[in-house]
Amino acid sequence: MEKIKPLLDRTSKKLEKSSSASLIEAGPTEPRSENQAVEAVAEPTDGYRSESAPDHVDAINQIFAEFEFAYHNQYHKAFANAESLAIAKKYWLSSLENYLPTQIVKAAKRVIRSQDYLPSIAAVVRACEEGFDLFGLPAPRAAYVEACSAPSPKRAHRWSHPAVYLAGQATGWYTLANEAEAVAFPRFEYHYGELCRRVMHGEDINLPVPEALPQKTERPLSATERRARIAKMKKELGL
Repeated sequence: MEKIKPLLDRTSKKLEKSSSASLIEAGPTEPRSENQAVEAVAEPTDGYRSESAPDHVDAINQIFAEFEFAYHNQYHKAFANAESLAIAKKYWLSSLENYLPTQIVKAAKRVIRSQDYLPSIAAVVRACEEGFDLFGLPAPRAAYVEACSAPSPKRAHRWSHPAVYLAGQATGWYTLANEAEAVAFPRFEYHYGELCRRVMHGEDINLPVPEALPQKTERPLSATERRARIAKMKKELGL
């Protein structure tokens, strides 16, 4: 818990701001109109909009805003005042700190689309754990099987995602083909996990571009040409 203290402090500071400066605020005990609920999600503050990617505090604020819109009555019943909302946000933040902010937001959106009731932390955690496909990525085990079974030339294979090819390349095709799974899979999983984190951070990962063929193609000399060249060199050297 010590390492998330700065994040918790930031959450507390954001929650203490006025409603005009906060992405979402504790809802009133009286239900708001539908238009007001839409505004809470559709019109975040300029400070939030200006950031290229959310941090963990932003992610928690955003998913709570979407919870409020999607589960309006349940939301205000669960978080009837600012204090209960602040405690809930801090607890969610500490429970989801190991996941990327973009991963948290995408997972929460998936849960909202599939659940009729206000989600639990466990539901969002499961969505984060199983949410590789939210970014077009196969799960680590499926990626490993694909890398092991891809035919040569590897570059020509139709990969489900470039990260699978790059993880296989980093692990070593020989390792994947010859080492036991107990040895090869942890290595592959490490490289694949690093690549997945880059994708989830918004980086575009592409397959390496093959080198262009040279304009002139060298061909080996015939036996006659080799003898003629040797004779020429001897003559030039006076041998």
